[in-house]
Amino acid sequence: LEMESVPVLIVGAGPAGLATAACLGQFSIPYAIVERESCSASLWRNRAYDRLKLHLAKEFCELPHMSYPVDAPTYIPKTLFVKYLDDYVERFNIQPKYLTSVESSTYDNDEKCWSIVATDMSKCTTVKFTAKFLVVASGENSAENIPMIPGLENFPGDVIHSSSYKSGKSYSGKNVLVVGSGNSGMEIAYDLATHGANTSIVIRSPIHVMTKELIRLGMALAHHLPLNLVDKLLVMAAYLIFGDLSRHGITRPKMGPMTLKSETGRSAVIDVGTVGLIKKGIIKVQGGISKIKGNIVKFQCSKRISFDAIVFATGYKSTANIWLKGLQYAVSFPSA
Repeated sequence: LEMESVPVLIVGAGPAGLATAACLGQFSIPYAIVERESCSASLWRNRAYDRLKLHLAKEFCELPHMSYPVDAPTYIPKTLFVKYLDDYVERFNIQPKYLTSVESSTYDNDEKCWSIVATDMSKCTTVKFTAKFLVVASGENSAENIPMIPGLENFPGDVIHSSSYKSGKSYSGKNVLVVGSGNSGMEIAYDLATHGANTSIVIRSPIHVMTKELIRLGMALAHHLPLNLVDKLLVMAAYLIFGDLSRHGITRPKMGPMTLKSETGRSAVIDVGTVGLIKKGIIKVQGGISKIKGNIVKFQCSKRISFDAIVFATGYKSTANIWLKGLQYAVSFPSA
């Protein structure tokens, strides 16, 4: 059993954890940072599809104390973002303890400190940290979320989560269903269709569809105008660009895009060309799934369609609530 005492322990070496480490370092506050994977920003390195770019303009995606290179594009591609994070780690001399998985954490109200037990997977040893402050930066993207659908376990084709999706090349000529209509789902559907897959996408809930330029404009205007006014401008502009999408199976939420993000955390979908393919009938919009039998997917509207593969772009769930005890002592922690 190894013991280590630090003022601050950061769990997670993604962008948030790295930013926290850099800021602490700037104030000469000692810290340790642990990461269960073998690298920093593992989501970006290992679980992001090839064509991914940041959906927000670079000025909204910089980490503290370090800008992007002057010649960087407005919308940063995945590979450049990973390089930026590597440069960030080097510049601020951040030294994560990789392959270190937190098993439990408890708060001692008498000692006013956290006790954290972790496993060093590289040495197969247990490490116990004590820390005055605990920063949970393991993200909401820790575990894949795949919904329970009757019959899914017997589906004979490929079933993958979006985190395993890289490119549509291998799906050319196949019937593929994308489940989930967030940014990942809509972009994966576009990628599949442009690689020759017969693509359908499940859209169950109302979504705002925007261009990346509209979102950039909205974020700039939100500093000067009330959100409800910004929302009206964005919705009006989106209607002029995309027209009425309800006849194509896409409806808008009652709450505006900026307010929706502010109050619920739900983001607008940044269109990369998917809407155009939906309008042309190249990508088919389907409703909710009721069950699967063999390779036949039955939808809630009673439609039945045969598929060769299903891609679940249904997001992630945080695993922090499994090991994090003593939430009553946390300053801020999301309930979802």
